[in-house]
Amino acid sequence: MTQPTKKQGRLLIVSGPAGSGKTTLCDRMLAERPAVQRVVTSTTRKARSGEQDQVDYYFFDYDCFEAKIAAGDFYEYARVHGNLYGTLKAEVQAKLAAGIDLLLNIDVQGAASLRRTAQSDPLLRGRVRSIFIMPASLQQLERRLRGRATDPEDEIQRRMQVAIEEMKQSVLYDHRILSASRDEDFAQLDAIYQTSYT
Repeated sequence: MTQPTKKQGRLLIVSGPAGSGKTTLCDRMLAERPAVQRVVTSTTRKARSGEQDQVDYYFFDYDCFEAKIAAGDFYEYARVHGNLYGTLKAEVQAKLAAGIDLLLNIDVQGAASLRRTAQSDPLLRGRVRSIFIMPASLQQLERRLRGRATDPEDEIQRRMQVAIEEMKQSVLYDHRILSASRDEDFAQLDAIYQTSYT
């Protein structure tokens, strides 16, 4: 009698411009698919009120973060708005090896680095799927950013310029979800999760 094949963990990478709804989408996936766990990323920025170390982020000072870079501890890292952000190999490897499915909400720069790494890393090869959340239009994206009422005008304009550059990279992803309603977007993401690895 043959032994059942051990389930392999899978890594879903989700990217999209600010205001595309990717964080809301990822939160819903984690809530509705308990088998999926969020990859906790690392940063040098200070914890905000209510954030917990090793839950929201791994919070490191610059010296510690740079020592980890030098040691090769990150799959990818980048400097964003004066702070360092990265994805620790240890945060991903043990869980994938244990058969746990992971969800990583990451920018296009980090996603590109992980896709490259997945081509040669034996643990990641064949287990990574990348999904880009594409706004229905730039006008819709701008409405969403303004609807947050959290950013000054210059920041909204900066985010719009970044979004245009990020959207050009959507063709590099395995899947693109053209954003519609929250329910439709979730249905598409969930379908990708359910079918991508069968």
